[in-house]
Amino acid sequence: MSLLAGKTVVVSGVGAGLGHQVAAAVVRDGGNAVLGARTEANLAKSASDIDPDGAHTAYRATDITDEAQCEALAALARERFGRIDAVVQVAAWDSYFGGVEDADFATWQSVIDVNLLGSLRMTRACLPGLRAAGGGSVVLIGTQSAVAAPSQVRQAAYAASKGALTSAMYSLARELGPDRIRVNTVLPGWMWGPPVQAFVQFTSHTEGVPEADVLKRLTDRMALPDLATDGDVADAAVFLASDRARAITGQSLLVNAGELMR
Repeated sequence: MSLLAGKTVVVSGVGAGLGHQVAAAVVRDGGNAVLGARTEANLAKSASDIDPDGAHTAYRATDITDEAQCEALAALARERFGRIDAVVQVAAWDSYFGGVEDADFATWQSVIDVNLLGSLRMTRACLPGLRAAGGGSVVLIGTQSAVAAPSQVRQAAYAASKGALTSAMYSLARELGPDRIRVNTVLPGWMWGPPVQAFVQFTSHTEGVPEADVLKRLTDRMALPDLATDGDVADAAVFLASDRARAITGQSLLVNAGELMR
């Protein structure tokens, strides 16, 4: 039997990278994927690529800072497929760089509103559906940066917001456990996909060195010789969304090719 046969999974933050890979893995493994993101054109392309006949996908433009839009995405899942079995919360603001000394704290507040509160809004919107299904799974996408600051880039606001989300996971796991709703976090490290590809290309261009040299700086930090990909992270998220992880809750799983071991 397929890993997610008969299951419906809400996926937020579906664009060209990890969100798309998660939705694709859901459909590949026999489930229905309900896609949300701010840009409808991205959703339409992703759904068409994943599921050309549209039998196993639905989508709605969703800004996770808007509670009503989160509720509308959850409602779409129940209207179209009759249930919600899992939610994978990918949507995030990861493009603000810098540390504390040069921080614009108004921007920090916005990052926290997306990464922490937005994730919790989307989770809360899905709770009635998860309870009606007799339980299910919440998978939060965090970051290795929340537990070990990277030396190559400085993203203090992103790391802090994702660290807060991981801390919230523990409370959620205890709160929702009696309803058989599991809550876990996947912590990607350097993940080969559009953002890291762009970083490698930008660094190569600005430093005048081959892209292979920039990539080697990253892979030299890993126990394995290759970076994890966004597909690898998606597979971890789908496992945690599935019944094969039925006894796993309140856990953080690093998917990082062994760069950091805990």
